[in-house]
Amino acid sequence: MRKNDLKRQVSEVISACQEKRAEEITVLELEKAAGAFTDYFVVCSGTNPRQIQAIADEVEERLRKADLRPAHVEGYKKAEWVLLDYVDFVVHVFSEKARKYYDLERLWKSAKRLGLAELAAGPGKRKRAMITSGRRKRA
Repeated sequence: MRKNDLKRQVSEVISACQEKRAEEITVLELEKAAGAFTDYFVVCSGTNPRQIQAIADEVEERLRKADLRPAHVEGYKKAEWVLLDYVDFVVHVFSEKARKYYDLERLWKSAKRLGLAELAAGPGKRKRAMITSGRRKRA
């Protein structure tokens, strides 16, 4: 698959997550040399099982319109950690507790964090903006 098409699909995932008010959306570009089995992880959180399922549903619905279906889905019924495997990228929708426990960002700390601007920009037009959408709980 062409890299631009892949980035467009990941951008669509982010948009779906934002629409359902996912929190702390992070995109990790994984390195094959580090043992990665996919190109990107999209990681986000929901505040309760219904929201987690709604986020996963919106991602699936939007990508289905682009004729993409996940190769594998896990955790939907329990809705603590829903995994949508699209082969070239994997979407992880966590509860806050599960996200802290599994801490994928730390586990894949060698991965490059991408911002929405980087996904939309073509080669050579990369920006350092991070995705900051989604609400964060107040202390």
